[in-house]
Order: sequence, then C-alpha cells, then structure tokens
Amino acid sequence: MNRKNKRITYLCELGLIFQDFIKAYSANIALEHSQETLANQLRLAEHNNAWFTKKNILFALQSWAHLLEESNIRSWLTGYKFSDNEPKDVGIIMAGNIPMVGFHDFICTYLCGHNMHIKLSSNDPYILPVIVRILESMDQSLIGQVNFVEDQLKDLDAIIATGSNNTARYFEYYFKNIPSIIRKNRNSVAILNGTESVKELQNLGEDIFRFYGLGCRNVSKIFVPKSYDFNPFFSAIYDWHPIINESKYANNYDYNKAVYLMSEFDLLENGFIMLKMDKKYQSPIATLFYEYYDSADSLKKILLDHREEIQCVVANQFMESEIPFGSTQSPKLWDYADGVDTVNFLLKI
Repeated sequence: MNRKNKRITYLCELGLIFQDFIKAYSANIALEHSQETLANQLRLAEHNNAWFTKKNILFALQSWAHLLEESNIRSWLTGYKFSDNEPKDVGIIMAGNIPMVGFHDFICTYLCGHNMHIKLSSNDPYILPVIVRILESMDQSLIGQVNFVEDQLKDLDAIIATGSNNTARYFEYYFKNIPSIIRKNRNSVAILNGTESVKELQNLGEDIFRFYGLGCRNVSKIFVPKSYDFNPFFSAIYDWHPIINESKYANNYDYNKAVYLMSEFDLLENGFIMLKMDKKYQSPIATLFYEYYDSADSLKKILLDHREEIQCVVANQFMESEIPFGSTQSPKLWDYADGVDTVNFLLKI
C-alpha cells in the first residue's frame, strides 16, 4: 500500500475516533483514557477562547467525522497524481476564528507527505496538537514530521498562511521567494428575492449564526430587492434568539447597538441581531449588513467586482457557483478556501 492510501486509512480511523468521542462527550458519560486526553484539550480550548463553546467545538468535530469517511476522501482525491517523493518543508500559519479552521490545510499536507511547520493561532492552540498525537499513535511515519513553531518560520519550501488583509501584506513580503498560498479577509453573502420558503430562511439562520458568525463562510451580508419585507426573515430566524443569552455575544450586541445609535444609523433589529444598510462585507458580531439591488444582472456585476472579498454566495437559482441555504458550514473536502486548490499546490512544490 502506498503512502497516500495508508494515510487515507488513518484519516478514516481518525473520523471514527471523532464519532465515538462525540457520542460519549456530548452525553457526559465516562470517557476512556484516550478520550479523556482529547476532552481535556477541548476544555482548555473553551477556557482559552469564550467563542469556542462545547457546542461549536463538537459541531466542528462532527463535521470532520463526516468528511473523513472513506467515500468522501476518495471522491476528493480522484484525479490527483500522488507520488512518494522526498517530503518538502511546508509552513502553515493557521487562523483561529473558529474551531479547527486550519485542519483542512493540515490534512492536505499530510496526504501529500510533506513535513509541516505549523504556527498556531493563540485563539486555537489546543485542539490540533492533540489530534496530531492521536494520528501519530496510528501512523508512526508522522512522528517528527509535524513541528509546532512559536517563533518565525524559516527555511521553508512553501507556505500556506491565513490572516487578515494587514497580515497578508507582511506574509507576501516575508515569503516572496517561495511558493505560497496567502489568504486574506473574506466573507460570505446571501441573495434573497422575497420568494424564499420558510425552510430556506431558517437554513439561512444557520449560515449567519453558527460559530457566532466568525467564520469566512458565515453570511455577513444579504442582498435584497427594493421594498423587501424583512418580517418573514426575522420570523424564520427566531429559533436562534437564545444566542443573546450568551454573555460575549450579548456584550457585542449591546456595544455595537450603542455605537450605531450614537451615530444615528437606521437599524432593523429583533433583540438578537441588527440589520444595517452598508456596502461593506465584513459586519461586526451581532450585525448583518444588507444592501438593495436593482436587478439580477447589476447584482452579478457587483459580486464579480468584489469577488476577492467574497468566500461563498448563498442563493437559490441565482448563479452557477452558488451554494444552498444552510450549507455554508458544511463544505465538501474539495471546497477550497478562496478557490485555490491546496492539494494541487502541494503536489507541485
């Protein structure tokens, strides 16, 4: 069995480990010794970052448990030509906005057989290291291949870096002499036309509120036709209203509302989210931007002009590259961030 097939097998086993752990941990029943180690790290992650609630961490784990099923992995990797060449040294600078956000970069690099020099975000320093230890217990060849770095990354053959627009400029300069994938700020949008079903609008709530809206795949802005009636939207997302009882979210809601009111902005709000008319794409926590559009053609031009700022477009029969309502936080393995094929990049370095 070649290296790629062996590592597919190990990733499938990891997915099963996630499944077994989720069943026990979510039910608060006694854990096995190996599961307790993972549980301890997840508790540390919660303590370190109040946005990393148990519910959201388990959602991320469950998503990966599904993605790591063998049929999903093999469908993803069909068409790539892997080899057992000598590994290169790949740096990975990970974001920490939502749990396990850098895990896709990790498994891409793992499957391609490269050495990894990983700089973790201070917002998410606990989850990936324990997962790597679990993988190392199955795959002895991984031992020594993953290095978690606290200082500057040096002597690399390639870099994958995710950060803000400001840090991206630094990354582009510092790593200008090696192959790179450098990701900047992106946000997702939804296109409404007033004919959406209640179910579609309910699903849109998942796209907006999951992970408190902190992910690049979260919908942070909606486009609506003029004279759009927001009442069905507010009614459909009402099941998310308990989110206002979570102190960190509520503090952001209160602060941003005060800022908007002092600035005399017109707001639409329902007690747990504010809608503000704005042409920008990155909305603050507890705020959803909206913008009116005149026609489908004019909106498509707007989206094309701002494509570098947009990660996903959620819609129903609006454009070819759209994704369905409620699916932004359930990407496929081949849904690469920013549309850049990470596996292809890693195979060519």
